[in-house]
Amino acid sequence: MAMYCPGFPILQPGIGAIQGDVYLPAEVQHVLWGRLPCAADAPVLTVAPGATVTIDTISHEGVLEDQGKDPLGYFGGHGVPAEAVLSDAIAVARDLARDVKRDGPHVVTGPILVEGAEVGDLLALTVLETTPRVPYGVISNRHGRGALPGELPRTPETVSVFASIYERDGHLVGRLPLVADGEPVVEFPLYPFLGIMGVAAAGDDRPHSVPPGPHGGNIDINLLGPGSTLYLPVQVPGALAYVGDPHFAQGDGEVALTALEASLRVTLRFDLVKRADALAEFGEVLGPLGRADGYLVPTGMDPDLDEAVRACVRQALSLIQARWGMAEHLAYAYLSAATDFRISQVVDLVTGVHARIREADFERIER
Repeated sequence: MAMYCPGFPILQPGIGAIQGDVYLPAEVQHVLWGRLPCAADAPVLTVAPGATVTIDTISHEGVLEDQGKDPLGYFGGHGVPAEAVLSDAIAVARDLARDVKRDGPHVVTGPILVEGAEVGDLLALTVLETTPRVPYGVISNRHGRGALPGELPRTPETVSVFASIYERDGHLVGRLPLVADGEPVVEFPLYPFLGIMGVAAAGDDRPHSVPPGPHGGNIDINLLGPGSTLYLPVQVPGALAYVGDPHFAQGDGEVALTALEASLRVTLRFDLVKRADALAEFGEVLGPLGRADGYLVPTGMDPDLDEAVRACVRQALSLIQARWGMAEHLAYAYLSAATDFRISQVVDLVTGVHARIREADFERIER
């Protein structure tokens, strides 16, 4: 069994540094469990464009019913002392309920109304920090899900793997044993990011938290850590943004169903790109568009992975033509020669693909 690492700062609600202009804790009245906000939801916070908000997020792992719906008992069984179990996670398990058959697993914080956001604008969410709230997390494989449904897990029950977090040479690493309850261990780097960033869907029905879509949601793109920006087409007045599904690390694909899931404190800046400016900057944006590490990151999503790739290629072509005026057949050639198309995830009912277009390749072109 991976062991709990004592001495790590535990970011209980309101404890620790708050970097943003405003702090939004993940109190029960500030979260949804298993569903995403829609137009009918009232905001829990209102901010002006340019505001920075520090937001607590809660991982669903350790809270779910197949783990006992008892974070104290679940994590205590892995050697975590009671004071290192997050009180807001305990409150969600105790005070909230979901329909296990109809709802998703994720806990999301929000929605946040952004003043002046109109349908057709882009909401730009820039990630300023992603700080682990605890030194442990969970990676789960559940039946009927993951990249190998029917093959794994080998047992009738859900397989949830506890992972501990350590500091190595000034960097945080995750640690897993090579065999169950054994030594030695394998270590891997952490890249904390939010799996869910989104805006409210139009209409009065809250979307299921698992499949991503034009609203964003559970897009699970591991490039979207600190320094990155996610652009989302606003679906309802005020945008009604939300975040959740915090990860400490994830490989492209997320094949087992979840990655290293664990609660984060994040700080985001909320900016608006009005429709006319958005069209001039990016063309028609039909779904989430990222910007990270010198790349523009268009996305494609579909239940069929082949169709998700095609959708991503089309979005990449549209972006290059609109932004740099490149002829379509030349843009297609460029994408084939110079752009990576990566699988974001294959486990969220709707599969995701994202491209990485190097902005430096176009730096000599005046806009």
